[in-house]
Amino acid sequence: MSDAIKHECGIALIRLLKPLSYYQEKYGTPFYGINKLYLLMEKQHNRGQDGAGIATIKFDVKPGNRYISRYRAMGSTAVADIFEYVQKKFASVQKAFPDQSKDTQWLKDNVSFTGEVLLGHLRYGTHGKNSIESCHPFLRQNNWMSRNLVVAGNFNMTNVDELLQQLYELGQHPKEKADTVTVLEKIGHFLDDENQDLFDQFKKEGYSNVEISSLIAKNIDVSKILKRSAKTWDGGYTIAGIFGHGDAFVMRDPAGIRPAFYYQDEEILVVASERPVIQTAFNVPIGAVKEIKPGHALIAKKDGTVSQEMFRQPVEQRSCSFERIYFSRGSDADIYKERKELGRLLVPQVLESVKNNIKNTVFSFIPNTAEVSYYGLMDGINTYVRDFQKETLLKRSDKISDEELDDILSIKPRFEKLNVKDAKLRTFITQDADRTDMVQHVYDTTYGIVKDHEDTIVAIDDSIVRGTTLKQSILTILDRLNPKKIVIVSSAPQIRYPDCYGIDMSRMGEFVAFEAAINLLKQRGMAHIIDEVYQKCLLSMTQDVNEIENYVKAIYAPFTDEEISEEIGRIVRPHHLKAELEVVYQTLDNLHKACPAHTGDWYFSGDYPTPGGNKVVNKAYMNWIEGKNVRAYFSN
Repeated sequence: MSDAIKHECGIALIRLLKPLSYYQEKYGTPFYGINKLYLLMEKQHNRGQDGAGIATIKFDVKPGNRYISRYRAMGSTAVADIFEYVQKKFASVQKAFPDQSKDTQWLKDNVSFTGEVLLGHLRYGTHGKNSIESCHPFLRQNNWMSRNLVVAGNFNMTNVDELLQQLYELGQHPKEKADTVTVLEKIGHFLDDENQDLFDQFKKEGYSNVEISSLIAKNIDVSKILKRSAKTWDGGYTIAGIFGHGDAFVMRDPAGIRPAFYYQDEEILVVASERPVIQTAFNVPIGAVKEIKPGHALIAKKDGTVSQEMFRQPVEQRSCSFERIYFSRGSDADIYKERKELGRLLVPQVLESVKNNIKNTVFSFIPNTAEVSYYGLMDGINTYVRDFQKETLLKRSDKISDEELDDILSIKPRFEKLNVKDAKLRTFITQDADRTDMVQHVYDTTYGIVKDHEDTIVAIDDSIVRGTTLKQSILTILDRLNPKKIVIVSSAPQIRYPDCYGIDMSRMGEFVAFEAAINLLKQRGMAHIIDEVYQKCLLSMTQDVNEIENYVKAIYAPFTDEEISEEIGRIVRPHHLKAELEVVYQTLDNLHKACPAHTGDWYFSGDYPTPGGNKVVNKAYMNWIEGKNVRAYFSN
C-alpha cells in the first residue's frame, strides 16, 4: 500500500495440554511453550509494530508464590525486546543453577514465564495514543486466584459510551474511557459474579473456604460469563483471556469481522490471528487449522477440556475483506489466490485504459504488498495476448506473410519492476518544504526501460487511501521516465467510509475518494447536499442506534465510480506532471468475486455489519464538517 495505515493487532495463545516434563523429554527443552509463542508473534510482526506484550499463567502454584507473569514493551522491536528479557532470565537461571535447569518442576516453582497458558499480543497504536499502559495483555488482579483476569485482543467497540454507562450503573468507576477498559471490566464483573455465586452455593453445602477455592476453579462456567459480558457489545473483535486458575478462552464477534484461527492436537492448543503462522510454527497442513466460528468462544478449561461454545447468536458473516487485500500475510494459500484474482479481474479495465496497446505498455507494481495482485494482472494480460494471437491467426482466411506472422508473434507484454521502495527517511527534517522534497525520494525507479513519450506505465497498488504518497512521490518518480501516460490501478475499490472495527481509518477527511465527491458536489452546483447530510447526521445522534442509517452515502450517490476516479486523478496529480494520468479502481462486484467468503466491505460500500457502524460514519462526517480532527469512537 502506497499510503501506509496502521491497522490490525494480532494475538497468539498457547495452551500446553501436557505437563512441562513432557516437552522436556520430547523436545529437549522445558521452554517449548515460550519458544513457540515467540515464533507465533514474530511471524505476525506485520500486525503490530508499536508495542507488544506477553503473559503466562502457571497451574497449581502454592499460596504465596507468583503464578502470573507479564511483560510489555514499546516500539517496532518490542517482540525481540520481550523475548530477550525472558531469555536472559532463563540464561541466568541455567548459569546459576545448572543442575536444576532441566528440572521442570523446579523451574516452574522458581522461574517466571514457565506456565502452561501463554498469551501474546502485537499492537498498533491509534492516532498517537501509544504508551506502555496501552499495551496488551491487560491484567485485573485479585487475591482470589479464580478472580484474576488477563485479556488481550484485536478489537474496537463502537458503543463505548453505552458500555461505560453500564459499568457506572454497576457501581464501577473505570479509570479511563477506552474500549479495552470496558471489555476488561465487563468480563471481570461477571467473573466476580460467577465466583460469588459459586462461593455462596458451596458455602451452603458446608465446604471450607480452602475447599471452596478449588471447587470454584473447577466449576466456573466460562461460557456463561462471556454471554453476560458480550450481551451489548457492538464491534469487531477477537478477544483472548485467561482466568488466574487456568481457564482460557478466545471469542470472536458474531459477524466474524476479525479473524481467529486455531489448531489442536494431544499436546497443544494454539490460537492466532493468521493461519500460516500456525502452519509454520507447528508444521501442520492447512486443513488442520480451523477458524473459530462467529459468535463462538473457544474455551480451554484448566482440566484440558476444549470446546467451542456460542456466546452470541451469529449474524450474517461479514469478515473483513481488507484482511485479504492487505493486512494478513500473503503466505496464506487462500489469500494468495484471492490477491492474484483481484489483479486478474482488473485486466479489462486496464486494457481499456491503454487502448489494448500492449506493445507500448510497461506493467509494474507499487511495492511491496501489491506484488501478488501484480502476478494476477500478469496472468490476465498474458492470457489476453495468447487469445489475441490465437484468434487473429485462426480467423485469417488468406495466407499470412512472414512479416505479419512475426509481428503478431512478437507481441509480448513488458513486465518490469519500475518502483523500488527505499528505507524510510529519518524524521529530523522539520521544515515542510524540505520534508516534502525528501518524501519524493521514498521511492526510486528503474531507468532505461520506458520509451520516451511513447510508452504507457501501468502500476498496480493494492489500495489507495489518501493518495498522498502518489502525489508527493510515486507519480513524480515515474514521470521522470518520460512516459506518454501513467495509469495507477488499485486492486481494491475506492475507500469511501471510515472503519470502526480495528483499522486506523476513522476520519472522513483522510479519504481521497471523499475529497473527490465533495469537489464534484461543489463543481456541479450540488453543495446543498453537504449540509443536508450534516443535518440528517445531527438528527441521527438522537435516534435509537438500530434505526440509524448511513446518511453519508448521499455524498457519493450523484456520481458514477468512474467520475469519482477521474476527480481523484485530478487531486493526486502533481502540478509539474508531464504525462497523462488515469486512476483505475477495482469494482465492488469483482472484489466479491475474488473474496467470496469475506464480504465485509463497509469501507467501500458503506454497508456496516453492526448498528454502531452507521452511527460512527455519521459522527465521522459531523466531525469533518465541524473541523474536529478526532476519531468518531473511543479506542485504546
